[in-house]
Amino acid sequence: MKNLFLLFSQYLNLLSPSTTVHAENAKFPIVVNTWGFTNATVKAWDVINRQKKSAIDAIVEGCSVCEREQCDGTVGYGGSPNENGETCLDAFLMDGRTMNVGAVGSIRNIKDAIAVAKHVLLYTKHTMLVGEQATDFAVMMGFKKESLSTEKSKKIHSDWKSQNCQPNFWQNVLPSPEKHCGPYVPISEEFLTASRESHESLFASNNHDTIGMVAIDTSGDIAAGTSTNGANHKIPGRVGDSPIPGSGGYADNSVGAAAATGDGDILMRFLPSMLAVEFMRNGMSPDEAGRKAMERISRHYPKFVGGIVVIDKNGIYGAACHGIDYFPFSVYHPKLDGVKVEKRECTMSM
Repeated sequence: MKNLFLLFSQYLNLLSPSTTVHAENAKFPIVVNTWGFTNATVKAWDVINRQKKSAIDAIVEGCSVCEREQCDGTVGYGGSPNENGETCLDAFLMDGRTMNVGAVGSIRNIKDAIAVAKHVLLYTKHTMLVGEQATDFAVMMGFKKESLSTEKSKKIHSDWKSQNCQPNFWQNVLPSPEKHCGPYVPISEEFLTASRESHESLFASNNHDTIGMVAIDTSGDIAAGTSTNGANHKIPGRVGDSPIPGSGGYADNSVGAAAATGDGDILMRFLPSMLAVEFMRNGMSPDEAGRKAMERISRHYPKFVGGIVVIDKNGIYGAACHGIDYFPFSVYHPKLDGVKVEKRECTMSM
């Protein structure tokens, strides 16, 4: 499977770089989301602006568009099958007014992942439900149970198997995961080797993209949300960064919000969305906060690939990225006649 991040970089070279955030023009309500997923932005804007609904509602309905449209094959059903050929979904929703969170991880056989996350937020005292039990909860809440596989996802899995299961996420096992499919057994601990670089290279050559969305409604309430089908060929049971509070997204009415995308297994080790919000709390602009959050990661993982969108409580927005040429994000606010896709030039490590 081709590197989706690099594909983004290729077509984005046709766009003119945006070096300034139109911060002074961006008052709420406002919607900002990762990538050029403009149909999701437009839907969220309609919900938050014309319908005067909450930021939570806008994010759920906006991200749901991507789930239905299978944005880039990396959101919603029919994409990124795991090693068993099954597509599972992660989603997250955070209310910046109450600091409450609803999330689902590796949910099976339910297409409406972010809507289920909203039900976790509204109807439970938990933060996250995962796996088959998350599916059971969704069915109890009235969601339809159905396969998330498609002919396309079945072919992706079949092609991967025919290529000796390359690439994959295993290490320190036998037979060699670089040449063979499983099942695997662990090697003796005395022979364990670190493989940070190979992990990073894997994502650099076979990545995925999350829709991460932040919004401020007409009441000034802030929310963040994410939805994804995760990493291609992941080990079954893997949960990425998207549903992890502070990693995939974070929102706080007193400061702002952020949402990140990229190599989830690395992202969740640094909680970049929370970092960006806290950097703003300490006086940084959204752009500066995003860059600082990316720098925190790239200092340890120079080949890391990812991006982040950031918004402060006044509707000033920014973005930052690392490891690709450009990072696009979609914006809709009252000063615009329609949705706008901006992009940021990314940092690169030598």
